[in-house]
Amino acid sequence: MEPINQIAAGLGIKEEYLIPFGRYKAKISMDALNDAPTRERRGKLVVVTGMTPTPAGEGKTTTAIGLTQGMGRLGHRAVVNLREPSLGPIFGIKGGGTGGGKARVVPEDEINIHFTGDAHAVSSAHNLLAALVDNAVYRNEAADMDATGIEWSRVTDASDRSLRQVVAGLGGSGNSPLRETRFDFVAASEIMAVLALSTGLEDLRSRISRIVVGTSRGGEPVSVEMLGVTGALMTLLRQAIVPNMVQTLEGQPAFVHTGPFGNIAHGCSSVVSDQLALAFSDYVITEAGFGSDLGFEKFMHIKARQSGLLPSAVVLVASVRALRWHGGSTRRELNQPNFEAVVAGGANLAHHVGIVRSFGLPVVVAINKFDGDGDDELKAAKDAALEAGAAEAVEITGFTHGGEGGEALAEAVVRAAGTESDSPIQYAYPLDATVRDKVLALAQRTYGAEDVSWTAEARRKLRYFESQGWGSLPICMAKTHLSISHDPTRRGSPSGYTFPISDIRVSVGAGFLYTMAGRIETLPGLPSRPRALDMDVDASGEVTGLS
Repeated sequence: MEPINQIAAGLGIKEEYLIPFGRYKAKISMDALNDAPTRERRGKLVVVTGMTPTPAGEGKTTTAIGLTQGMGRLGHRAVVNLREPSLGPIFGIKGGGTGGGKARVVPEDEINIHFTGDAHAVSSAHNLLAALVDNAVYRNEAADMDATGIEWSRVTDASDRSLRQVVAGLGGSGNSPLRETRFDFVAASEIMAVLALSTGLEDLRSRISRIVVGTSRGGEPVSVEMLGVTGALMTLLRQAIVPNMVQTLEGQPAFVHTGPFGNIAHGCSSVVSDQLALAFSDYVITEAGFGSDLGFEKFMHIKARQSGLLPSAVVLVASVRALRWHGGSTRRELNQPNFEAVVAGGANLAHHVGIVRSFGLPVVVAINKFDGDGDDELKAAKDAALEAGAAEAVEITGFTHGGEGGEALAEAVVRAAGTESDSPIQYAYPLDATVRDKVLALAQRTYGAEDVSWTAEARRKLRYFESQGWGSLPICMAKTHLSISHDPTRRGSPSGYTFPISDIRVSVGAGFLYTMAGRIETLPGLPSRPRALDMDVDASGEVTGLS
């Protein structure tokens, strides 16, 4: 690793704007924007998304890093912008979230564990707010809100399923208010989503003040501003809004900042890190969580629409094993050649290409190559992508070969980004449409459904949200990532079905409504063999077992 001041200097960022955390990571003050080099236009934004993954994932982060390293080998000034990993999945089923093989961001042990303290700041602010709300109710100072009106949960970074539903305030009146509540994991906090979407301190303050923590006895929303605690939360978050810089294995700058949940939130890294990276680079490679039906759709309708940061090109990550999966192979058969399954699974890839193209953006399909992929299967994957309208379909071997394995993809992305149109983005819905029309548009255009059904409870909540003036907010769909539909068992490209909305909630501070299609767990549990069992610290103090 190079010292972080040298990585920043390579971008043209002066050392005076660095807030170092040791030798290899630093926060970069947003004041650096005032010293950004004069350009006819800023760098180009490239979003990495994917087809519907297998349960094992298809390597979007590894691809994003390998592409950035490939850009560097071609002589381009490139930056990769990623979400911060969450501790729960790291010690549970996922392991580290910093890429793999020769396409990684480093120092990976520090990035994965504690990093610069941003997640701690979010959890501290979230739980402080929970304590302040409970105290205000206990002392009858909560804008006529009692315990039944409190809707603000608590958060933890541990995958602890026993905390999903709890009773707080047991032990007598001195411990009240007595109420049922829950724990979410930190990435699911609305404060994390707010942090990711804020453009600076004052925007953060405004969004924090609008967070709704419950309702009064008369049914009116109670906000952070009404409780007078915005300032207290800002004291914990003032440094967390500042982007973090690290580096790839080949020395390209990497911003790793904020980590909103990719389901009940928008699953993208921060707006401020994109703004900063675009001001100093030729290409910024960023990632949207899950497949294009969840991550990329939310990137466009929520992050891009709010910030004005529009991509010049999109990379859609696919793999032969994912095509086998969607073509009928079982989990045990994913690594076994099956040409017929790959051809059949092409319907899923084609659907995702169509989702990206529906916005009017060029898409390059990156086939993340795994051992055992047959030449005929790789050709079938490329054919499916090109027939669906992809600009190009290119193999990437970043895991095995680093930047060298990402050069071909980098060349294709440069070509695609150079053909961008001046035509406006084709969003799935106008913001002034009704909420039900927005959801129907998403269901039909993005999920392949024919119609949408709403439970009576979801309709009741929707009427209340619209009465509060929140109907103009964009939709953040919460559904499974394992299918284009709401049902994880539906592989391929489902169509002609009814998409069910079971619940609807609102994140007023973040600025979206999130509709629920099925049960979404906001606190993961541990698997039968947690990754924590493989982790340790060796005699020299190095963390082992993260990869």
